[in-house]
Amino acid sequence: MKALLQRVKNASVTVEGKEVSSIGQGLLILLGVEKGDTSSEGEYLARKAADLRIFEDSAGKMNLSVKDIKGEALIVSQFTLAGDTSRGNRPGFETAAKPEEANKLYELFCENVEKQGLKVKRGIFQADMQVSLINDGPVTFMLERKNQGR
Repeated sequence: MKALLQRVKNASVTVEGKEVSSIGQGLLILLGVEKGDTSSEGEYLARKAADLRIFEDSAGKMNLSVKDIKGEALIVSQFTLAGDTSRGNRPGFETAAKPEEANKLYELFCENVEKQGLKVKRGIFQADMQVSLINDGPVTFMLERKNQGR
């Protein structure tokens, strides 16, 4: 499982010209679910995302988490994070989880982020989404957790 975290001033998701979700200051999290992922990877990444100290304190140092600043999270499923670009020029998606399993783990991940005390907004699974953001910094981190049983 992969989670691309972007520290944002604000972010939103639009589907078919209609805004479906938006947040103020916080994290835009793009989540990629791979074959073999389980809820334990999602639990770990949810805790890590909520606790990662990537927001500035009064001294200008990255010393605060999204929880500390009482920020929000916008979580968008993005299967292309499971894409393999190591061969040729066309990405392969053999490692991406099937949609039914990916949606289940996406929803569990969102619930786990909520359990960390964050207000969570969602994209729409499998929709053609337009994601807008103002990346603060820019600050972007990739979190990865491989299933230990693979």
